Amino acid sequence: QAQLVESGGGLVQAGGSLRLSCAASGRTFMRYAMGWFRQAPGKEREFVAAISRSGGRRYYADSVKGRFTISRDNAKNTVDLQMNSLKPEDTAVYYCAADFTGDLGVRLSEYDYWGQGTQVTVSS
Repeated sequence: QAQLVESGGGLVQAGGSLRLSCAASGRTFMRYAMGWFRQAPGKEREFVAAISRSGGRRYYADSVKGRFTISRDNAKNTVDLQMNSLKPEDTAVYYCAADFTGDLGVRLSEYDYWGQGTQVTVSS
């Protein structure tokens, strides 16, 4: 069983950058594909980015492609989300999630474990 803890959220002006990190417990981190999702007030949780077990494959939502970068360090059991050129519409609670099947899933139902989330607020 994986336990996930996000960090790195905060308040930033539009055009700025933030780096989110997700720390995973357990010795099976390499068995999971990892994803980032976000949920804005009054909206459904949506896919942001995913990375394969080895880190060799990545997939992004169109809304963040070219601005966000997902990466992982299997030696440290962490997955990061570098967010650049932030926009007010990026404001949301960001969640990391683990997918035991190893697929780069975009649906919430494909993920087995979730963190508690970290708030990102982008001011205009």
